[in-house]
Parts: sequence; structure tokens; C-alpha cells
Amino acid sequence: MSKVLLVTGGSRGIGAAIVKLASSRGYDIAINYLSDSAAAETVAKAARAAGRRAITIQGDMARESDITRTFATIDRELGKLTHLVYNSGSTGGYSRLEDADPAMMRAVLELNVLGALLCVKAGSARMSTRKGGQGGSIVLLSSMAAVLGSAGEYVWYAASKGAVDSMTVGLSRELAAEGIRVNAVAPGLIETTLHPPGRLERLAPQMPIARAGTPEEVAEGVLFLLSDAASYTTGTILRVSGGR
Repeated sequence: MSKVLLVTGGSRGIGAAIVKLASSRGYDIAINYLSDSAAAETVAKAARAAGRRAITIQGDMARESDITRTFATIDRELGKLTHLVYNSGSTGGYSRLEDADPAMMRAVLELNVLGALLCVKAGSARMSTRKGGQGGSIVLLSSMAAVLGSAGEYVWYAASKGAVDSMTVGLSRELAAEGIRVNAVAPGLIETTLHPPGRLERLAPQMPIARAGTPEEVAEGVLFLLSDAASYTTGTILRVSGGR
């Protein structure tokens, strides 16, 4: 039976690494992206080269209408969804809370929290055995910021990822009887464009494993939780953080 996976924010960084690894392990993939169509198509080509079906879908996961359109496109072009990775997210910037723009914080929460909830709502409706689905697996991208707090950098982002941790536990219990597992991966310091200049170089030596992680290392954790190898694992938040 075909495994159909949606990766939101799949055109770069951790999302792109997830797409490439998943295609090598037998998943057909829908790659959601916000604006860089060329980057999304490059990732899709890599998935097709692995022998899998891959489509790209532009959409802002903070917009309910875009989420609805994304899932309808998957229904039409790939068939019923079986797996979901919610990787979309933004820090919004770096500052103390007192200097943060309320509109920016609202946008971060809408993407990181409400977008995740709406995508799980749409995805679980397709996977649920109660609704005629075959079950499935959902992985949300959290962050070590949820437990570290990110004081002086982006407390609002840390708070949004704390919400992701809470929804992981709650949704895992809500959906377990319908054949759906819900887990999260919490990356630490990872080599992506999320960081402002100099942050990686400043913090990497402070890690117990004295380096930053790679998107590919995070992808391995995500693919484990998606897979049948994790069939008895739900409600888990897997830290991929170099010991931090």
C-alpha cells in the first residue's frame, strides 16, 4: 500500500532533508513551500530520482484556505494521506520581549501553533480508521527552545514550541484509538538558515557534542518516528540536540 507523506516547509533545511530521506525509504511525497518554487522543485527532482512520486504545492500554512487547498491537491494527485510532518515554522526575529513587535509575534504563533493544529486536523481526518482511513503517523517539529526558554532571543518562539509539545501529548492520546501515532522531534542547534550570522559559531562549542547538528541528523529521527519501527511509540518528544 502506498505511503503518502506531506512535508510542510519542505523546500529547504530540515524539511528538504526529510523529503530526500523519506523518498529513499519508499514514501511518495507532497512538498509544501511558501515562496521558493525553484528550491521546492529541486527537492522534488531528488525524490523522483529515488523512484518516488513527488509534487510541490505552494501554500502559507498560517492560512486556513491554503491548508485546505494543499490537502485537496494531495487527495487529487497522490491519493489518501498516510503520513504528515509539520515542519513549517518561524522565529520572527531576535530580541528581548520588550522590543518585539506584537504583529510579528502573532504571525509566529499562527504559523507555528495554529498551522500545526489545522494541518493535524486535516491530516488525521484522512488517516483515521474511524473515518475509513488506514491509520498513519504524524511528526511535529518542536525545538529545544521549548525547554530552554530562549531568554533574550525569542521567548515567543520558545512558547510556540512549548505549545507544540503540549499538542503532541494531547493529540497522541486523542488519536491513538484511530490508528494514528503523533510524535515530535525537538532539534537543538542545527546548521540551517534559521540563525543570524555568528550564532552557530558562538554556540556550537558549548554543546556537549561540540558541534552543531545537521538537517540530515534531524531527518533520521523524523523518519524513525514516521516508520513502523516506532509502532509502539506515540506522544514522544525526541530530542536531537547534541546533549544540550
